[in-house]
Amino acid sequence: MKWEDLQTPCYIIHKKELERGIALLKQALADNWKRSIVGYSFKTNALPWALLEMKKAGFYAEVVSEDEYELAERLGFSHIIYNGPIKGRASFLRALQSGAIVNLDAERELDWLEESGLRDVTVGLRVNFDLETVCPGETSAGTEGSRFGFSYEKGAFARALTRLDQMGVPLSGIHLHVGSKTRSVAIYRGLAQMACRLKKEYDLELAYVDLGGGYFGGMDNKPKFPDYMKAIREELSTAFSPEKVTLIVEPGTSLITPPVEYVTEVADCKETYANNIVTIDGSRIDVDPLHRKSSYFHSIVYGHDTPEDARRKAKKQVICGLTCMEDDRLFTLENAPELMPGDRIVFHKVGGYTMCLTPLFIRYFPPVYAEEDGVYTCARGHWGAREYTMGSMIGGDAVYWEEQKKKEHAQK
Repeated sequence: MKWEDLQTPCYIIHKKELERGIALLKQALADNWKRSIVGYSFKTNALPWALLEMKKAGFYAEVVSEDEYELAERLGFSHIIYNGPIKGRASFLRALQSGAIVNLDAERELDWLEESGLRDVTVGLRVNFDLETVCPGETSAGTEGSRFGFSYEKGAFARALTRLDQMGVPLSGIHLHVGSKTRSVAIYRGLAQMACRLKKEYDLELAYVDLGGGYFGGMDNKPKFPDYMKAIREELSTAFSPEKVTLIVEPGTSLITPPVEYVTEVADCKETYANNIVTIDGSRIDVDPLHRKSSYFHSIVYGHDTPEDARRKAKKQVICGLTCMEDDRLFTLENAPELMPGDRIVFHKVGGYTMCLTPLFIRYFPPVYAEEDGVYTCARGHWGAREYTMGSMIGGDAVYWEEQKKKEHAQK
């Protein structure tokens, strides 16, 4: 399949660019920390095609729910990191028994562990602490503080250590991920410094330190993997040995965002009393589902019938999506060649938190293509009414819909 033949709107994953990001991360880790594990964040983009590429790269599955854990099992991941505050009890116990890395996040998980009687397990504790004071204005939660993990300042972390000791379960590691608005190198210095502080204060003998994700990837003038890993090494090595302790990182956005594009086509152009409106067959909800962005990396591919230099300039064109929401407006073109139906607008770097957050609203899931050397293959087909109803549990399951079709056919 060629680019011109793609059904729009659609996502495209450029396979070689994905592999390049994976290689850069692996090299940065190899250069800075002898023992390391990469856990790919399922929540960032759980497209099975992408997950299998991460598995092929040797990455662990980093999951945060019963559904994600089952997906990792279904796709054959033999190495899983189980995080998050809403683990299912059944999958929690399965994870412990199968040798997964389980980072405890809540008191009830300590209860489950104690009740299970399991002792030879790999568990860590997620640490809740005040990183905002160390990096003012940089954490996602700000002065409200993170809602995850066992509080260091309020003594919950120390109490969790005591409970594990009383159970006879050794603490294998600590998990220190904190959401960041800036993704700065300073954030990871702060996390590594806290890991060292905890080791010294509680005399911890750890098998791993998990610093989570949230890194930049594939962005000019932003930190790169080597910048992050060098800073982590400089701080972490003051208390931990790279030869003895495993560093765990859990990237998602930094790996899957750069190689993904969203291709749309101009469907209609109209002039109103206020604006020139250009409607595309895609939507803002597919590239910015939380409606937080004010600009998008994009490019325009003008149709061959009327090339760019043969078009008159329009003072202002408002690019709008396919939905019936007035705020489905993506950006404005000023003093640019007039767009026409059939032109394509391509949005770049849109792989993270898009496919997984796109709602089933008005138009169902768009197709996803994988590109390699100019050849496109389908990684996920377009969802239409058939796929929507086959996945529904109304009336039972897919058998119900087959029966309905047979009845309709008989009536005809």
